[in-house]
Amino acid sequence: MLPPELPPLPALTRAECEFIDSYLEVLDLLGRINPARSTHTYGALRAAQALVGRATALKDALTVMHMRGESEVHATTLTEALRVLDGERRARRVTMPPASMS
Repeated sequence: MLPPELPPLPALTRAECEFIDSYLEVLDLLGRINPARSTHTYGALRAAQALVGRATALKDALTVMHMRGESEVHATTLTEALRVLDGERRARRVTMPPASMS
């Protein structure tokens, strides 16, 4: 049985694609660094080292958008793209895990 087909990504500019991709990579790295969710210092260290480069890519994507006159972030469209790319699950790794019920 085939998995359900994902909805198509909305139409995005190249800079918006870079923005979304870099943002999600930063989220993934922050999730690996999150002390409430990480288990090994080495993995967290490697993620922290990579974070610098991904944050720079995120800044660069936003700079390109700004320089091209894209002064507004189209939140509805970008939110749709984030959902298609599993952004909600990826963002949850940055937050605190639920408190255990004792």
